[in-house]
Amino acid sequence: MITPLIIGGFSIGILGSFHCVGMCGPIALALPVGDAGKWKRIWYISLYNLGRVVSYSTLGILFGIVGKQFFIGGFQQFLSVFLGIIILFFLFFSKYINTNNSFQNKYSLKLKQKLSQLFRSEKHFYTFFLIGFLNGYLPCGLVYIAVAGAVATGDILHSTLFMAAFGLGTFPIMFAVTVLGKYISVHWRNKMRKAVPIFVGIMAVLLILRGLNLGIPYISPEMKATPTGTESCCHKK
Repeated sequence: MITPLIIGGFSIGILGSFHCVGMCGPIALALPVGDAGKWKRIWYISLYNLGRVVSYSTLGILFGIVGKQFFIGGFQQFLSVFLGIIILFFLFFSKYINTNNSFQNKYSLKLKQKLSQLFRSEKHFYTFFLIGFLNGYLPCGLVYIAVAGAVATGDILHSTLFMAAFGLGTFPIMFAVTVLGKYISVHWRNKMRKAVPIFVGIMAVLLILRGLNLGIPYISPEMKATPTGTESCCHKK
């Protein structure tokens, strides 16, 4: 069943994709499609975007494992509320926070070097997939927010679906930008980009409500504590 969190992942993806245009647009527009025919060009661009979706999904698996540990330990409610508060904090105070990080800069530089090698390599269908796959791992504030939602699901499958939904949400606009490029109005992009914080805020509130265990179906379902004790291997006769 598609939960509000997964719908939230798709919504953040589709609205956040206007942010992606600014971050990943230069890579997407620089794809080495050359003089490829119309359908081959579409195929290459689709592979690039599919690579991004797959990389986001792998993040969903990794952080789903982390979230599951919190669930097993009985900390899922606390984690959900905590992540929601953190997202709201960054939403309102991000301009006052120094985001310059040497480790992140080094990591980003290495990824960009790998991407540069792929751009210069011989062009095969998997080259475009790999460009998208590595592109998905570039540091991005919007991806961090999506990962926070994925962790809070407390389940590997739901976390993976959440991140896949996020990736699919970014697919249409990124595809259109790569194909149409200059035909998409900058004014229209900026207007839609302004809606991103609204949906990020909604997701943060949903995370907080989910952790409050209010018993509201889908929005704040009642979470039952996971037994931490071990079962005896001996049975009474």
